Amino acid sequence: MTFHFKSSIDGPHLRGMPIVSETESGARVGKNRIGSEWVAGSTGTFLAVDSPATGERLGYLALSTRADVGRAVAAAEAARETMRKMGVFARAALCMKIADEIDRRAEELARLLCLEQGKPFHAEAKGEIAAAALGFRNAAEQIKWLETAAFPVADANKRAFSFLQPKGVFAIITPWNFPAALPCLYYLGPAVATGNSVVWVPAPTTSLIAVALMECMIEADVPDGVINLVLGDGAEVGDEAVIHPGIHAIGFTGSSATGATIARRGAGKPLLLEMGGNGPTIVLADADIDMAAAEIGAGCFANAGQICTATERVLVHRSVHDRFVDGLMNAAGKVRMGDPFDPSTTMGPLNNAASLDKMLSHMADAHAHQARVVTGGGIAVGLPTNLYFEPTVVTGLTRESLLNTEESFGPVAPVLTFDTDEEALELAASSPYGLSAAVFTNTIKRAFFFTESLRVGIVNVNEKSCYWEPHIPAGGAAGTRSGLGRTGGRHTLMEMCDLKTMTIDISR
Repeated sequence: MTFHFKSSIDGPHLRGMPIVSETESGARVGKNRIGSEWVAGSTGTFLAVDSPATGERLGYLALSTRADVGRAVAAAEAARETMRKMGVFARAALCMKIADEIDRRAEELARLLCLEQGKPFHAEAKGEIAAAALGFRNAAEQIKWLETAAFPVADANKRAFSFLQPKGVFAIITPWNFPAALPCLYYLGPAVATGNSVVWVPAPTTSLIAVALMECMIEADVPDGVINLVLGDGAEVGDEAVIHPGIHAIGFTGSSATGATIARRGAGKPLLLEMGGNGPTIVLADADIDMAAAEIGAGCFANAGQICTATERVLVHRSVHDRFVDGLMNAAGKVRMGDPFDPSTTMGPLNNAASLDKMLSHMADAHAHQARVVTGGGIAVGLPTNLYFEPTVVTGLTRESLLNTEESFGPVAPVLTFDTDEEALELAASSPYGLSAAVFTNTIKRAFFFTESLRVGIVNVNEKSCYWEPHIPAGGAAGTRSGLGRTGGRHTLMEMCDLKTMTIDISR
């Protein structure tokens, strides 16, 4: 099974979104879940949520304050003893029950996800909800077989062994690009399995789906206070969750700028940070060019390019450039935008205005550097909102272009050329990110050479840069702007636990 994940939260994302003091009668209203209660935020105001796909009003979200976060932290602290007493196998069973509840509501959840995030119902939303359930199932299976060690010691009368304990109360801050699958796979499933309690702050533009997932957890009898949901502006409630003295560890997926702020504000606390990327994909002269173009097209345009591991830069050997670009244009031409519930629709809109502004800025910079826009390059016309961006292929880029140095987070395929392997590696290193990369070649020796030389957390060979499965470790390389720690399977579970050692003298 293949998953195309990861994320970005760039700033508060409330710009241009209406904030109201009253909601329409009968409208969907998302509230905080703190302890055993659904409660409105103490601001007394609500964020109106409109669909990026259709433009329709979907509902309202309660906006919270720092005081609401404090109450959630207290509820999470009170639940810690309940989780400690539950035991590993009981927590695994609870995760399975949550997964079953997500499956039971899968159609409804996928519809809401489609409307709120924008991804097509058939092509992407249904698969993401299935992945959300898988996040809890994987954690349930893996925690039962997560072994620790007994250690040989010099003293024959002593025994020493280690075991795992939950870190305590986790602040979990999650993004809008995969707002159902990513929280469950990266954080919530592993947190419940390892016995932690959580204060969860989802991205404002996709918090209705977070509320629906919270309902699934309640129906599955998650003890009160184990998962607490706080809605609002990340600059306030996210920041308070990071700095609160009752928070013992932090998990965050989002932009590098926000991750750096969290690292400063949460200094001294354990951090699991999965941040930005603009993963280089290198196409060597000996690659299967037709296959490479098809795979890379999928890596550029899946989820409208809103993936941290998306194919953000394509570095192509000059001798195969023209043929490759023809194949990439063919891939772009197969993308279909339109009714998000039409089975033929393969790509949705950008999720929010900030993402659109970034794409337009990067395209303007490409024009200023005399790049050539081969296809696309602007807002698609004739669709319900102005957030639909054309699948775009750009050639003739210089290394100074923003499309090369920054994370665009949109459906664009920037193509640069190289002549030697050394030049390809130099181009790959001209960006400060180090999350993922891909290499296309038919030579095993060169596959290993590039894999071992690229400073990234994961390299996919003859596969799109955003390929990942939930048990595979992934994360940013040291010294880059792409994060800290590893997500994926047992690696996430270990990140959420303290390894404790016990010694005993059996002669006394």
